[in-house]
Amino acid sequence: MKILVIGAGGREHALAWKFAQSDQVDEVLVAPGNAGTALEPGVQNVDVPAEEIDRLVALAKERRIDLTVVGPEAPLAAGVVDRFKEAGLKCFGPTADAAQLESSKAFAKEFLSRHEIPTAAWTVVDNVADGMAFANGHPLPLVLKADGLAAGKGVVIAEDERTVKKTLEDMLSGNAFGQAGHRVVIEEFLVGEEASFIALVDGETVLPLATSQDHKQRDEGDKGPNTGGMGAISPAPVIGDELHEKVIAEIILPTARGMVADGHPFTGFLYAGLMVTQTGAKVLEFNVRLGDPETQPILMRLESDLAAALMDTLDGRLDELELQWDSRPAIGVVMAAGGYPDEYRKGDPITGLDLDRPDGIKVFHAGTRLQDDQVLTNGGRVLCVTALGETLHKARGELYRWLPQIGFRDAYYRTDIGHRALARREH
Repeated sequence: MKILVIGAGGREHALAWKFAQSDQVDEVLVAPGNAGTALEPGVQNVDVPAEEIDRLVALAKERRIDLTVVGPEAPLAAGVVDRFKEAGLKCFGPTADAAQLESSKAFAKEFLSRHEIPTAAWTVVDNVADGMAFANGHPLPLVLKADGLAAGKGVVIAEDERTVKKTLEDMLSGNAFGQAGHRVVIEEFLVGEEASFIALVDGETVLPLATSQDHKQRDEGDKGPNTGGMGAISPAPVIGDELHEKVIAEIILPTARGMVADGHPFTGFLYAGLMVTQTGAKVLEFNVRLGDPETQPILMRLESDLAAALMDTLDGRLDELELQWDSRPAIGVVMAAGGYPDEYRKGDPITGLDLDRPDGIKVFHAGTRLQDDQVLTNGGRVLCVTALGETLHKARGELYRWLPQIGFRDAYYRTDIGHRALARREH
């Protein structure tokens, strides 16, 4: 089997690494990939950008690709799966219509309300006056989200009315997030603990992956600006067995069935970002692909053949599928460029990548590129160092002991990834 992975981040490196382990896979291509995928055994980069759908279709035809897997959200929203299907090619992911669950926050909120799936109280506005009217009638803080795709960064938690007004002005003017912010979703601030729940979905059939927990804020103690994610653990202890079943019954299955009922049947990875409150789990957001950096620790734990599982899903055999998981927890810590998620440098050499690593540690590349055999920084989130261990405490300790051997100018990472899970186990 030949597989094409679309994208250039840490999620795509993890996918390519996992596919290359399969006995059924002869070749893994990544378009465009990064330095990590270029150096990964059994994997080859192809210089085709993830947004150039015509070229991706031509590449898949030319190289006789059996399965294409889409990593990032932008090509899905642009209809890459629709185009591959039209060309008679297998492509894992939702259609553009189904991808609206992520590409439009307003679409997602309207969908959740229509199908009575638990979420925060909300409204959608296209002008400042309507936004302030909602704010005046609800307790602060409030959460403001750009309606469209904003690479995981179009979210502001406003503690006071002045911040609400300034954020509305910035978003609606197009200065903050461009076209993505021309409509803004405002919703109540939910109190609880976040978790990520990802499932394979084919129409009304669902199969959950291992749970995970992202750490969105840039700084220690969950402070600072929102990012695409500074680290993740799997599993998420906040989701016990009973809650796991409730999430499937009250959120994942109703979402799959609702999409079918609305005429947009969903196939692919369905990601529900959850807030576990005192009254149960509520949906914060949907993604229509694997999360990053959740993918890295999740795939470290997956023992089953991912390529075979995705082909079975596309061939209508998801209901026959069982996935096997390593019982050990995993943790991933993102090494970011100084200044991220705002302005940051690119092009700095990364040292320490060739050093021997302890068993159970893997370095996944995200914002990197190769130049004259030197690995350079090439994005805000540069690497995700991931570890498996007998316990989360042990995995975390081993990772943080080894991680400082990797270096680049102004490298930044949180030293408290997994703190909520560890605190939960101590009580």
